[in-house]
Amino acid sequence: MAKCFSFAATQDSCYRYSFTRAGLKSSTTDLGDGTIMHCWIPKRHNPSRPTLLLIHGFGANAMWQFNGIIPQFMPRFNVYVPDLLFFGESYTTRAERSESFQAQCVMSLMEAQKVTKMDVFGLSYGGFVAYSMAAQFKERVGRVALGCAGVCFEEKDVGHGGVFKVVTSIEEAAKVLIPQTPEKARQLVRLSFYKPPSSMPSCFLQDFIEVMCTEFRQEKEELIQALHKNRKMSDLPKITQPTLIIWGEHDQVFPLELAHRLERHIGDNAELVIIKNVGHALNAERPKELYKHLKSFFIDSHPLSKQASHGNGTKSD
Repeated sequence: MAKCFSFAATQDSCYRYSFTRAGLKSSTTDLGDGTIMHCWIPKRHNPSRPTLLLIHGFGANAMWQFNGIIPQFMPRFNVYVPDLLFFGESYTTRAERSESFQAQCVMSLMEAQKVTKMDVFGLSYGGFVAYSMAAQFKERVGRVALGCAGVCFEEKDVGHGGVFKVVTSIEEAAKVLIPQTPEKARQLVRLSFYKPPSSMPSCFLQDFIEVMCTEFRQEKEELIQALHKNRKMSDLPKITQPTLIIWGEHDQVFPLELAHRLERHIGDNAELVIIKNVGHALNAERPKELYKHLKSFFIDSHPLSKQASHGNGTKSD
C-alpha cells in the first residue's frame, strides 16, 4: 500500500502556518552564481524596530528549530530566519562549503532585503555561521548570541584522547548528524537531549529521515568535513561584539569545555550562561529558559529605544 500520511510533512506544514500567523512570510532570493537562499522575513519591516537574525543548526529546516521562540520576539524585532545552504529551500551549485561562505551568503541575503544592521543568534552549526558573520562584517553585526556552538574546537579534538568522548571521528559524526536509519536517529536524539523521549518508534523516525534528511546528503557531509579540516584555534579571529554564550550543562555534541574555551578566546566582551540539566538541544528541551536569557541579552540589557537610535535593524532605501 502506498504511503498516504507523513507525520514529518504534516508537522512541517503546521510550522509553516505558525510562522505565517506570527507575521512572517516565505521569501526566496537568487544571489546569482548558482546560489538560492530561502528566508522567513517580516510581512512588513518596521524601521523603528531592531532586526534579529536567527540562524539554525543541523537537523530539520529553520522552522523546526525556532518555532518555540518566534512569537516572543516578533513584537520587539524585525525577525529574519534563513535556511542555510543545503537546508530547507536554500542551495548552491558552487563548491564552497565553509561557514565563512555560509556567512557571506546570509549577509548577501540581508543586503538583498535592504537590511543594514542586525543582532544575531546562532544555534549549534548556526553559531559557527553567526561567529563568522560577526568577524567578517563588524560594522553590520551588533550583539551576538551563540547557543552550544563549538566554534573553538580544533581538528585534534576529534579522535581518541580529544574532548569529544562519544563521537570519535568526523565520519561517525556525519552519520549521526545526518541520520539515514532509525537507529542513527535515536543516537542523535540521545546525544542531543539530556532527557530523551522514552519511546521513539521506528516508523516516525524513518518518516522524519525521508522528509528531512535525504536531500543534499552529500553536501551536508561536506559541510561537516569543512568545519573539521585543518581547524585550529590560532586561525580563529577574535570577535569584538558583545557576545552571549549559552550552553547546556550536559551537552554531548559540543562538550562544555568548548564553552569555557570560547569565553576565554573572546575575553571581556563575552558572557557565559550554563543551563543546568539540559543537553545540546536547548531550543527543544528548554525553549522558555533559552528565551529568558536571550531576552535579557537582546532586550533588557539593550533597550529597544537605544537599539533603534543606533540604527540597529535599519532597512536602507
